[in-house]
Amino acid sequence: MDTSQFTRIDATTWRIEPHGAMRVPAIIYADENLIRDMDAKVYEQAANVATLPGIIQASYAMPDAHWGYGFPIGGVAAFDPDKGGVVSAGGVGFDISCGVRTMLTGLKISEVLAVQKSLAESLFRQIPAGVGSHGAITLDAGEMDAMLAAGALWAVERSWGAAADLERIEENGRMAGARPDFVSERAKERQRCEMGTLGSGNHYLEVQGVLEIFDEKVARALGVSLDDVVVTIHCGSRGLGHQIGTEFLKEMVVAAESSGIELVDRELACAPINSEVGQRYLGAMRAAINCALANREILGHYTRRIFTHYFPDCDLRLLFDVSHNTCKVEPHRVDGKLRELFVHRKGATRAFGPGHESLPAALRPTGQPVLIGGSMGTGSYILVGDARAEAKAFASACHGAGRALSRHAALKQWSGRKVVDDLAEQGIIIKSPSMRGVAEEAPGAYKDVGTVVAAAEQAGLARRVARLRPLICVKG
Repeated sequence: MDTSQFTRIDATTWRIEPHGAMRVPAIIYADENLIRDMDAKVYEQAANVATLPGIIQASYAMPDAHWGYGFPIGGVAAFDPDKGGVVSAGGVGFDISCGVRTMLTGLKISEVLAVQKSLAESLFRQIPAGVGSHGAITLDAGEMDAMLAAGALWAVERSWGAAADLERIEENGRMAGARPDFVSERAKERQRCEMGTLGSGNHYLEVQGVLEIFDEKVARALGVSLDDVVVTIHCGSRGLGHQIGTEFLKEMVVAAESSGIELVDRELACAPINSEVGQRYLGAMRAAINCALANREILGHYTRRIFTHYFPDCDLRLLFDVSHNTCKVEPHRVDGKLRELFVHRKGATRAFGPGHESLPAALRPTGQPVLIGGSMGTGSYILVGDARAEAKAFASACHGAGRALSRHAALKQWSGRKVVDDLAEQGIIIKSPSMRGVAEEAPGAYKDVGTVVAAAEQAGLARRVARLRPLICVKG
């Protein structure tokens, strides 16, 4: 990207001055190498988001930002309903509430390496993954609506999870304001047999070893030590969320026009927050958040069951579960006053700093865990929210490494079989039903996650706690 287009504020802050229809500036957080390598579409899309009615402060993009639908992936924007603010399905994304949960196993790397191959095989056999994968759970109409209303709480009440998990899940495992009646029958039908499944794309379950500690005090408070083994699960609301996004994007094109909103890009389709379409979308989206929270809770339950077969005394404790494709109503301080804002995070993670009242008591001294997945076969990171993130980007941080190449381009460069073999030589076992999917997610198709995380820390969005290395990866 041509950096001459920006006003450079500091080493990791690049500002697009308001021009044309922009109502506020756009700010991208990245170091010089990251921003030079970013697709020029990130500049265009971040600037376009800044044209939407009711946007507050600025349009933001995280260090892992890349081209997306309407909003850049890694985009953050907050809207005030009292100032004509809008909600945009493209600002949330198709995989609503796609997110990450990390569980602490209490095991050491050497213990897992002793059973690595058989454990990998068991995880692959017992956790459905891949396009259209179906699980053992089938929901009738009543149970579907109950799940969409109660999220992870619903799963726990049906013995597919642990009650102790709930305080370590965003929204305590249940997103308020969900409206299952605003979710179409087509969306529900797509989800009927998909609970407890990983799906495809960049979704995965990884068994990871802690290779490096950056902050001993915070790591100790979180229960993370060098050479520990953790399990990280990355997935979302599957077919239901995708269907909701698809349907409402079509409705929002009409809603924007009827509300007199001029869109600089049709993909920014939106509706006023207080409109009928806006309220229906929020109700359906919140139901999809509950779907994702329930899905990850069930997957966590399956993982515990598999681990206790190999390690009978193993107790997988949830560190945290956080989403990165949402629109949340949150109080944020703007011009010295607290205001209730609708914060869109698309491919961006909520990153509340130390002392935030919404965090469980055990996590308030450290700040919220921010779980950053690397590309398949590379490292991942545990971070915590930085107190400065509130002023920087409504308490938001990056969510992963961010793609450097499209899936189509990755297929031209890599063979799935070779990726699996190369990673096996490094001691990493990859299990997937699709070699095409492996090629699309090849490590080289992503930015360097260490560089992205370092930029996020330098920008004051989150602080590094630990670096993780994959031992086993089950993916779609």
